[in-house]
Amino acid sequence: MRAHHAVAAAALGMALLAAGCSDPNDGEKKSEGKNAKHIAFFGFAKANSFTVATFDGVKQQAGKSGATAEFFDSAFDAQLQVRQIQDAVTAKRFGVFVVQANDGTAVFPAVRAAVREGIAVVVQFTPVGTRYDTEQPQVPGAVSLVDVPARNGRRLGELGAAACASRKAKSCEVAYLEGMKTLPLDNARTQAVVSTLKNSPGVKVLPTVEGGYTKDSGRKAMQDVLQAHPDVQVVLGSSQALLGAEGVARGKKILYVGNGASRQAVAAVREGRWFGIPYLPVRTAGAKAAELGLAKAAGQNVPAAVDMASLVPDEGRLTKATLPGVTGEYDE
Repeated sequence: MRAHHAVAAAALGMALLAAGCSDPNDGEKKSEGKNAKHIAFFGFAKANSFTVATFDGVKQQAGKSGATAEFFDSAFDAQLQVRQIQDAVTAKRFGVFVVQANDGTAVFPAVRAAVREGIAVVVQFTPVGTRYDTEQPQVPGAVSLVDVPARNGRRLGELGAAACASRKAKSCEVAYLEGMKTLPLDNARTQAVVSTLKNSPGVKVLPTVEGGYTKDSGRKAMQDVLQAHPDVQVVLGSSQALLGAEGVARGKKILYVGNGASRQAVAAVREGRWFGIPYLPVRTAGAKAAELGLAKAAGQNVPAAVDMASLVPDEGRLTKATLPGVTGEYDE
C-alpha cells in the first residue's frame, strides 16, 4: 500500500479540484487559536485494528503539522460515543474532531453542536445522518470523508458478478454474508449488493445470511449457507467473516469477495484464495482527515466532501490482476 500512496495522492488531488469547497464560516463560531492544533479522534474502538490504523494516520499527519491527537475509545458503544463528543465540546480543549460514528443517527446532534461551537469536524468513514448514498455532509459546516455504504455495496456486487463471470457457467449461485441486520448502514449496503447482483446476467442470488464482522460469526454463517445451498459458487462478506468462512468450505471451489482492506485480505487475493476486495487506504484516509480538519480550523477553505473511494484508482476494485504495489495498511 505504501507504494500506492503517490497514486492515491494524485487521485485525491483531482477529487479535491472537482469537489465544492466548504465555507469555514458556515454560521458557526470561529475555532479558538489555542485549540486549533489539538485533535480529538472519536474511534470505533481501540480493540479494532481498522480504527487503530486510522488513528495512526491521524497522529502521523498531526505530527507533521505540529499538532497533537487524542483517542477517545467508545468500544463500539454508540451512546458512550455521544457522551464523549458532548464532553469534549464542553471542555473546549480541541479545535478539531475526527469522528468515526458507531451510529450516525445517534451522534448527529452532538456533531452539530460541535460545529456550532466552531470546532472543525471531519466525519470519517461512516456517514453522520440518515442517508447512506452520498458523501456530502449531512451536518451543515462539517467536512465529510466517508466510504459511501451504497456505493461500497455496488462495488461488492460488481466484484461478485465478475467472479461469477469468471466461472463461465450458465447459472452461478451467490451468497452474501451481510454485516448486521440491526444496522441501517448495513441494510443500505445489503440492498445495493443484492440489487447489483440481481441485475447481472447468469447470477442467482441466494437468501442473505448475517455474517457479521468476526471469524466466528462468518464460520457459523457459512455452515448455514452450505447446509441449504451446497453448490454455492461465490460468497461475499466482510473480510473478517470470510476468514472464518473459508475454513468451513475447505475443498470446495468457491470464489470469495471480501469487504475489507487489511493485509490479510490483500494476501488472500494475491494467493488466489479470494477473487477480489473493494480496497481502501485506511491509514492514508486518517491522515487526510487530520489534514482537512487542521486546515479548516486554521480558517482555510477545504472540500466539503471527499469519497474515500476516490483515494485509489478504479474506486478500489482490487483483483489479482491489479495487485502490484498494494499490501494493505492494517492487520485484522
